[in-house]
Amino acid sequence: MKSSSNLIEGLKGMPHFSKDSVQHLGTQLGLSRSTVDIYISRFLKRRQLLSLKKGLYVSADAFAKNRQDTSYLFYLANVLRTPSYVSSWAALQYYDLTTDAIQTITSVTPKVTRTYQTKAGTFAYQSINGELFNGFSLVKGKFDFFIASPSKALFDLLYFRSHQFRGMSLDKVMELIKELRIDFEEMEASEQKKFHAMITLYIHE
Repeated sequence: MKSSSNLIEGLKGMPHFSKDSVQHLGTQLGLSRSTVDIYISRFLKRRQLLSLKKGLYVSADAFAKNRQDTSYLFYLANVLRTPSYVSSWAALQYYDLTTDAIQTITSVTPKVTRTYQTKAGTFAYQSINGELFNGFSLVKGKFDFFIASPSKALFDLLYFRSHQFRGMSLDKVMELIKELRIDFEEMEASEQKKFHAMITLYIHE
């Protein structure tokens, strides 16, 4: 059907969209809300649309074109759960501080912990105290995204892995970094200094 083709074509150029956005486009094409709902279900069954979560989608076409672009996946991570920023392993890999393959994009959020298993990938969100929801910045490009600084990415990783540095000394922290094969020495000196300042309140001498 032409109206169905026009609708899916109109969605292909969007990096992501909500159900309301689809309905709005459908209205412009002269489609009723019930018809658009039918088309959405049909697109999902045909895998022309990928569901990120209830009411949030990407077109299979847009995802196929951009799936190798790290900025697109990080952009989707930001969109899927807001506010949030990419951190931990995903951010450390982005900064070339680890060579381990990353299967899950981990982000930090002041909201509750949650993981989304989607056709676009696995996105994990770790809940952190609002006072620690900082140390990130906006990277602008084809797809904009918020990401932790190298020092904050490492802090976040160890903060959750060690249960808020419980019973940890500086030596144990550095030993853990080595065990995790994180290239701490490759981190800029200013970032190393920031990391040491962050953990000061938590470690025991």
